Amino acid sequence: MIPTLLIANRGEIAIRVARTAAAMGIRTVAVYTADDAESLHLRHADLAVELPGRGVAGYLDIEALVAVARDEGCDAVHPGYGLLSESAEFAGACRSAGLIFVGPEPEVLARLGDKVAARELAKAAGVGVIEGSGVLESVEDARDFLLAQGGAPVVLKAVSGGGGRGMRVVRDVSQVEAALAQARAEAEAAFGADGIYGERYLHPVRHIEVQIIGDGRDVTHLWERDCTLQRRHQKLVEIAPAPALDEDLRAALLDAAVAIGEAVRYRGIGTVEFLVETERDEFHFIEVNPRIQVEHTVTEEITGLDLVALQLQIADGSSLADVGLADGPRLPRGMALQARVNCEVIGLDGSVRPGHGRLDVFSPPSGPGVRVDTYGYPGYAISPMFDSLLAKVVVHERSGELGPLLTRAGRVLSEFRVEGAGTTLPYLEALLAREELADWSVDVGSVDRGLVTELAQDDELIAKEAQTDEPVAAPVLPEGVSSLKAPMQGVVHSVRVAPDEDFVAGQELVILEAMKMQHVVSAHGPGRVLDLLVAPGDLVADGAALVSYEPRAEEVTDASVAETQDLDAIRPDLAALNDRLALTLDENRPEAVARRRARGQRTARENVEDLCRGGTFHEYGQLVVAGQLRRRSAEELREKSPADGIVTGLGEVNAGLVPVGAAQVAILAYDGTVMAGTQGMRGHMKTDRLFEIAERRKLPVIFYTEGGGGRPGDVDFADIMRCALDVTTFHVFARLKGRGPKIAVNSGYCFAGNAAIFGAGDIRIATRNSWIGLGGPAMIEAGGLGSFDPKEIGPAPMQAEIGLVDILVEDEAEATEAARRAMSYFQGPVADWEAADARELRHVIPENRLRAYDVRAVIDGLVDRDSFLELGRAHAPGMITGLVRIEGRALGLIANNPHHLGGALDAPASAKAARFLRLCAGFRLPVVSLCDTPGFMVGPESEAQGGVQAACDFLSAGAELTAPLFFVCLRKGYGIGAQAMAGGSFETPDFNISWPTGEFGPMGLEGAVTLGFKRELDAEPDETARKALFDRLVAESYEKGRALNIAALQEIDAVIDPVDTRSWIVKGLNAAL
Repeated sequence: MIPTLLIANRGEIAIRVARTAAAMGIRTVAVYTADDAESLHLRHADLAVELPGRGVAGYLDIEALVAVARDEGCDAVHPGYGLLSESAEFAGACRSAGLIFVGPEPEVLARLGDKVAARELAKAAGVGVIEGSGVLESVEDARDFLLAQGGAPVVLKAVSGGGGRGMRVVRDVSQVEAALAQARAEAEAAFGADGIYGERYLHPVRHIEVQIIGDGRDVTHLWERDCTLQRRHQKLVEIAPAPALDEDLRAALLDAAVAIGEAVRYRGIGTVEFLVETERDEFHFIEVNPRIQVEHTVTEEITGLDLVALQLQIADGSSLADVGLADGPRLPRGMALQARVNCEVIGLDGSVRPGHGRLDVFSPPSGPGVRVDTYGYPGYAISPMFDSLLAKVVVHERSGELGPLLTRAGRVLSEFRVEGAGTTLPYLEALLAREELADWSVDVGSVDRGLVTELAQDDELIAKEAQTDEPVAAPVLPEGVSSLKAPMQGVVHSVRVAPDEDFVAGQELVILEAMKMQHVVSAHGPGRVLDLLVAPGDLVADGAALVSYEPRAEEVTDASVAETQDLDAIRPDLAALNDRLALTLDENRPEAVARRRARGQRTARENVEDLCRGGTFHEYGQLVVAGQLRRRSAEELREKSPADGIVTGLGEVNAGLVPVGAAQVAILAYDGTVMAGTQGMRGHMKTDRLFEIAERRKLPVIFYTEGGGGRPGDVDFADIMRCALDVTTFHVFARLKGRGPKIAVNSGYCFAGNAAIFGAGDIRIATRNSWIGLGGPAMIEAGGLGSFDPKEIGPAPMQAEIGLVDILVEDEAEATEAARRAMSYFQGPVADWEAADARELRHVIPENRLRAYDVRAVIDGLVDRDSFLELGRAHAPGMITGLVRIEGRALGLIANNPHHLGGALDAPASAKAARFLRLCAGFRLPVVSLCDTPGFMVGPESEAQGGVQAACDFLSAGAELTAPLFFVCLRKGYGIGAQAMAGGSFETPDFNISWPTGEFGPMGLEGAVTLGFKRELDAEPDETARKALFDRLVAESYEKGRALNIAALQEIDAVIDPVDTRSWIVKGLNAAL
């Protein structure tokens, strides 16, 4: 990487470059002229060197700049923007001195810097240009070009440089001489070259520019910016990406820009600028700015890239692949706006005058999505010798919507406090509030055609700009007279008292305006007004005297007293909020609720209210509506898409049963009454926001998932996404891990994206009237797979049998109760519990070892009364899994089912056990394993079901357990199957114990005898005798493998009375505390 960098610029761009260089470990050298020694950029470099000369001319001294770079050991030079940034001569001088010029080669700069040559380049690349001239050597040349347009106006432009300088529009021959002289003078002052050429003046047009980057071999784009809002060819506001731009036109602009860059094998950062005819959607190339732009900020905000860092990396030899751009740009995120704050004052006629002065107050705005690039600071004196740009206010709106972006940017600008020098802040704030901007029906002439005059004559703006005038002087008051002091600098809005008027403590006397807010200045005590020292409209300083008065020791009884505050009064703003919120509530949506009732279902809000019974719920995003403002009115969307079809928030589940902290749960519920419960883009934003909170605070989640998947009609996002495959909802939900599980609950149709959410739940609950599938009827039919009724797709009973649904219930009330109950096992112990008579356990296992029994009876007798919540009852009947409590403490439980395959572990049983053990492992839930298995199921049919894979997954899941595992053998414990029930080995559990009915062996007794004594059995010709031999050998094996005998060999820890099982488990839990 470059060791030392000279920054050949000043002000905010010099600071911008220095910051990135510092972050990259690059030493920086700044330069300044004597009359610019107070500029803040000096403090951001490691070293600052004074240049000879003054003003802009000092920064244009190529020889001096190269000398500084050489003397200070610099390896590279960053030219910033403006000044010498496009100078081929400067780039050449750097190369000759052995310095890296951070930008294109001198030859490329020369070719692109000559706007006439650049036009020819564009034409050769197949990109349209505006009809234009060569270099205009004389007034006559300019007149001839104007006359050749047949009465149409022309624009004179600088051959070198850009940024709107050296540009004049000419509509009449009489204007040619003066316009040419002005354009030449401005170009010479700004760029050190006075060459001018002409173009036909197009209007109405938008100004769109494309950011490109190249490595000298390959070129790509970093999307476009809209720079249409201009005053006298000077950009005021830039937005990326360009709003209200046809997608085909956008693609054509991007391709054209890349083609021009490829034509010169462009290296570095650059901008290709176009004019787009608003009435015909045709575009024309105008110029290439082979440097970083003032407005590069908005591109950085929507791409997340550091363009200065990219410049330095490319200059140091990196390729596009090296900087992560081999495959082109990433999709833009949201929309960003930059407003240029200049030290200028707008006259009543729209004229502009410098707003120079010393910054008494300089307080830029801040906050999420707000960026201010500036070199201003309190006490800095604005010099008329340099560009009037003081700051760039950049606002990023994640939604990508223009309306919210304009509103937010206007608010941010209103928070920018600058006093001591006139600025364009009030003007910009008012500009962004203009109706014309709402749908971006503007062109490059909109501001100059009278908009600037309208804004300049706005009374509110005049009042705001008056805040930079000299404050009112404070008079000297006689002894015994006090004065009411201004608590801040501001403009007097009104005076609420008159001379000789009595007042009481706390009474309003004066109201000041500051920062667009009215501030009441009240009396500290009683008194009588002597004189008013200010009048409405006066600018007053902090601490200035407002009213002189004679203090009174006693309260004045006849003065106006403040009215008693009605604490129950509803203010208009609160009433408006209440009205808007009411639109989202069930009681104000009777038709939607009636449709819900007709299907036998509850509403999303009813489910959430029931879930949080006894607790609270705070909703996030209740006022959000669907992203369809381009096709529906805001009023219709508020009616048709309340909350964008998803209720999200934080609630308390099982309040009163568990501590307050443990009761906190992130709750989401798709609303089936809103656009069929489909997932809207803003709904995704709400979901992702709540997931972010849940992940940060490690909250469990309960999600009601009913809905039809992604919603294709949210056209408000069409400009920034096509496939929406960068939506993070599914990834983040799958990744979420809190202190409790993700519980998915469904009633009704659940297709596509909604099904993806349901399936990612740790515990999945569904009503019988649920239908769950990765695609709904429309998607299935569109894929050519046939036409189906939605009730033919994934019915809940079927999904329960194959393991997708863990708990199958009758209705939403039961589903909500099941969700509450399931969550409780992860919220800590409960104090109230009862146990069955443990003596019953002695009689559950039949004495006949070949007789099956109900293992659920064992479970019910072992755990706290009514505490067994079985998961997956309809699936894989050979394995029973569920959540239980013992003495109020939660555990997971797995048990073999002797009623299915004699307890043998088939593939579904193994897979079910593996998933459940991972659930317990994820939340360090202790596990009780009740074993009664002859081992893993074998045979061709079992292998066809994936028996080996499922068995190994079961063993792997056991190995992942870190919480206590308690192994209890009820009867059979044979082979690897028994080991799997013990976590992989009898050495794995915290204890491995057996009831007296337990029996063990490396495989099933019958199979062991058949294999181990095959020769003896085959040698017995008599079938009766052979069976008697077989039975005797099995009995002998059984006797050797009885629990009592195995315990004697220390292969298990103990044989216990079934009555003592609970106490063993409690002891194990206590030992693990």
